[in-house]
Amino acid sequence: MAYVETAEKDRFSLLLLEPGEIYFEDFSVYYYDEKLAEPEAIKRKQKGRLKVCSKSILFDPQDITLPILKFPLKECVVIENWVRPLLSKLGNKGGVIHIRCNQVVEMLEGGFIAPYKFKREARSCLFALNYVNADDCVSQMSQLRRAATLPAAEQASMIAAIVLSRQSRVSFDTSWLEDLYEKIVMETTGNKITPLVVNPGRILLTCSRLYFQPYNNAEPWPVLKIKLSSITRVVKRRFLLRHVGLELYCPDEYSLKHLFLTFKNKEDRDTLYTEILKQPALRLEDTGQENMTLLWQNGVISNYDYLLYLNSLADRSFNDLTQYPVFPWVIADYTSTHLDLTNPSVYRDLSKSVGALNKERLKKLKQRYDEMSEPKFLYGSHYSTPGFVLYYLVRKMPQYMLCLQNGRFDNPDRMFNSIADTWRNITTNSSDFKELVPQFYDTETKGDFLCNIQHLDFGVRQDGTKVGDVELPPWAEDHYGFVQTLREALESDFVSQHIHEWIDLVFGYKQQGEEAVKANNVFYYLTYEGSVDLDSIKDLNEKYCLEVQIMEFGQIPKQIFVQPHPRRHSLSISVPLIEKSCLNSGKAFSEELVSDKRDSNDEDSQRKLRTNTIGQQWSSSMSSLELIAEHKLHKDAVTAVCISKDSKSVFSVSLDSLLKMYSLEEKRQLRSINISHMALSSCYLMEDGKTIVVGSWDNYVYKYNIEYGKVLENTMAHDDAVTDICWNNDILVTASSDSSAKVWHYGPHQSLRTHSTADLLAELDHEAGVSCVALDRNNTLLVSGTTDGHINIWNLSSFSLMDNFTIHTALVTDVAFSPGPAPTSWLKAVPYLAKKKGRLLQKDQMDCRSKYSSTIASCSTDQTLKVLDVKTGTQVFSKDAGEELRCLCWDGSTVFTGGERGNIMIWDLTKAQLLNTIAGHIGPVICIDGSEDGSLVVTGGKDKKISVWKTL
Repeated sequence: MAYVETAEKDRFSLLLLEPGEIYFEDFSVYYYDEKLAEPEAIKRKQKGRLKVCSKSILFDPQDITLPILKFPLKECVVIENWVRPLLSKLGNKGGVIHIRCNQVVEMLEGGFIAPYKFKREARSCLFALNYVNADDCVSQMSQLRRAATLPAAEQASMIAAIVLSRQSRVSFDTSWLEDLYEKIVMETTGNKITPLVVNPGRILLTCSRLYFQPYNNAEPWPVLKIKLSSITRVVKRRFLLRHVGLELYCPDEYSLKHLFLTFKNKEDRDTLYTEILKQPALRLEDTGQENMTLLWQNGVISNYDYLLYLNSLADRSFNDLTQYPVFPWVIADYTSTHLDLTNPSVYRDLSKSVGALNKERLKKLKQRYDEMSEPKFLYGSHYSTPGFVLYYLVRKMPQYMLCLQNGRFDNPDRMFNSIADTWRNITTNSSDFKELVPQFYDTETKGDFLCNIQHLDFGVRQDGTKVGDVELPPWAEDHYGFVQTLREALESDFVSQHIHEWIDLVFGYKQQGEEAVKANNVFYYLTYEGSVDLDSIKDLNEKYCLEVQIMEFGQIPKQIFVQPHPRRHSLSISVPLIEKSCLNSGKAFSEELVSDKRDSNDEDSQRKLRTNTIGQQWSSSMSSLELIAEHKLHKDAVTAVCISKDSKSVFSVSLDSLLKMYSLEEKRQLRSINISHMALSSCYLMEDGKTIVVGSWDNYVYKYNIEYGKVLENTMAHDDAVTDICWNNDILVTASSDSSAKVWHYGPHQSLRTHSTADLLAELDHEAGVSCVALDRNNTLLVSGTTDGHINIWNLSSFSLMDNFTIHTALVTDVAFSPGPAPTSWLKAVPYLAKKKGRLLQKDQMDCRSKYSSTIASCSTDQTLKVLDVKTGTQVFSKDAGEELRCLCWDGSTVFTGGERGNIMIWDLTKAQLLNTIAGHIGPVICIDGSEDGSLVVTGGKDKKISVWKTL
């Protein structure tokens, strides 16, 4: 048997109470057995602590060889002052309490963990109080005993009233403040949550610390103190499907790594959360949590760590068994002697919930579902409940199982005895659909939860075998090897390419609603967040029953994703995507829109942003820039720049209406052309290296030939300023403040002429001014950003709007597709653009987004740089730059952004971090472009300068 490894004074634990039971206080007493004769009773008296709880009274003897005695209040017949002759012989001034109970529970006899002994016999006990008056104690116990005689719901209500009355008379003891000069910010009440335990207390926030003072002495410390400077994360949590929880994290070296608190209501929780964040002493880590999806896609973090992150995001906590982190079964073979992790047949189908893995079982469940009245459900049990968690972990957490199951372990034949038997059961049994817990994949535990290391007596099975270690599949050498193999399977290419399907079921868009029905993923309605408002239910019995059901039946994680989750990039082919991709040669330029084109001196009008997707991979090691040239070519703010393919020339346009050509070799200006009478917003150097396409505030687009020094064509494109253009393979897209983007096809020009050869293919209407546009490399998709923060994705085979996302809160200043390669099979079916009967032709009609998944980078005046997964619409990266971002260029991995304060920032999207910040201009960096090999970066600013940088 396992010994309780605690000090004598700590042998008592809140786990000895019923889940959620409240421990009020304890008293120093001597215990006498009334059935013994007076001399013998006095001789065999036991010193200990009498503990008063909401549903029981416990006596914890000082001699740990003796059992802790538990007197359930509902079984107590008498609780009274003892006034009979024995009182005078005890010599006790505080008085004696007499308790007569029809059942006594004996626990932890000898300090060993074992099933409790339930003695169904009347027992009378005397407790002589050493320091307090018996009258007060008896009054409190009698009140709790009366509550125990009531129906469960009324009992819970009366206990809650008693708790509130007692707690309202207690305030935080300020003598426990670490520093008497600490400024108190707020004080409130709350509960400290650990698995199966709710311990109420006072919460005090000061300018430098957070304190928790329990109402009892059950904790190993009288007051818990946490320095605000040591808190790394503060996360809002659910508890029993109510948004009343708050979890605080500290570094691993701290004895308390996380504290889970719950509050009476959401308002109290939110108030404390807000006040904590206001404190200057708080120094939260920039953990990059918001970018974990991108890190996971790129292989920077493992599948295991990503699933832990998603569980945390979905309010699953190791402190709450009702919402314990859930992990999938990934292996489906537990009978073979050898396991080949390269063989897909050994894996479970991750696109299906556990209940749908067996076709015959699913067929019967669906028949029952069809005959069921609303609310319907397929699965009558859940994939994660406190019972299922402890089913797996009972060997490591036996006291929790005893708490959950009223002092008993499960029937030996129903325990977790065999991996193979458990897998067979969850794939065949009509009421067993449980998934796994993280410990199955945690190699640091070495599989200790599978071993009966504590030599606990779990009983004997029907076949006569004693319950010991969990039986492993033939392919596992030992328990550590088993966990190692499961972890290898979890991180395998097969699981990496399919785990997003399981994420869709548990955390994503297939969790609820019509998609859940289609995916055969429907559970009982009370398991879902928002299915019931407990605070609005007035009937005590109804509310109590619902709370019990929610706690015991299981809870669906908070839904994180409402669109399909992105797939992980293949490690063997393109992970990180940004390290092995063939880059897009298309470019997109953007400009902040201005309502009055005539006021070129207005500061807000002098904003132009530039997006560039480069034609080949940049060096993965670049992290800094060296200024090699700087020239003031223009008379006003530079609005767009572009580098020639041979990196010998730089072209720029400006609010001064001039197009400039500068030679990097000769270090001098070669051309200065007055294209229009109004400001120029954007420019693009065509594939021939001789023709420049320019957008202007006069509503026109111009094609200028460098060799001839002539404007070849001009096209009136919009009813308002052309704010951005992008060009790819004879397709031009123009953006305007007239709230539209237009798609044009340019035919070949046979001679010099100023009339347009452009055919208008489509006009794409928006709800606000269009500030920036970009084409993907195959002219299949178009992205547009607007002045109101929207990102729009358009299908160019049908000119239809595929998706609209509000990921920014202000003007989108720049957008660009990642230049990753399309699959070979997809390239064969890429739509080509040609004008025929007013329609686009394509070689094979298909959904572009489903066949070619990419990402979009965008920046905004809301100071954020974001990356959006095109296929799923998931935001995989978001960073606050601390200043308005005006422009960006990237190769899919390294991103250069220009900011309002003149800074050039270098970002590594593989690791989702800012590498460097370089002071580039005096005032905003308005436009940026990079050479195809990434060796040069050119920036233009409001300071009228063009700067050329060498990457380092």
